[in-house]
Amino acid sequence: MTANPLTQPGIAHPAIDETMISRLVSIFYARVRRDPVIGAIFNEAVADWDHHLAKITDFWSGVMLRTGRYHGRPMQPHLVLPLEPRHFDAWLALFEATAREICPPDAAAAFIIRARRIADSFEMARASQRGEFIRPRHSVG
Repeated sequence: MTANPLTQPGIAHPAIDETMISRLVSIFYARVRRDPVIGAIFNEAVADWDHHLAKITDFWSGVMLRTGRYHGRPMQPHLVLPLEPRHFDAWLALFEATAREICPPDAAAAFIIRARRIADSFEMARASQRGEFIRPRHSVG
């Protein structure tokens, strides 16, 4: 059985640093804002993009580097959004393409593993709100 990379101590990959995280978040959310499927949802939900980007950068720093900088509940704001499976698919496809474009392959893979788990977690929480039970669609294991 392969170890779960999400529960391993230490950073997700030695090539990942704060600069890479900041660049990924910045480029990704610039694309999100223009995306025909998810752009309108994010643009309506986010009042202050500078604050949001700083918060999301802290979140990914915590996920990838275990910095502990993020203090919040990332699920909560997403539960009130009108999200459907196609929105999660679009978010994930855009995130994966951006990670592959700007990160070395192994670092991109480390981001993608975590992004898929996050997408599944958020999607399953949204379904649970509606009294539904769904299986993860994006992550394996």
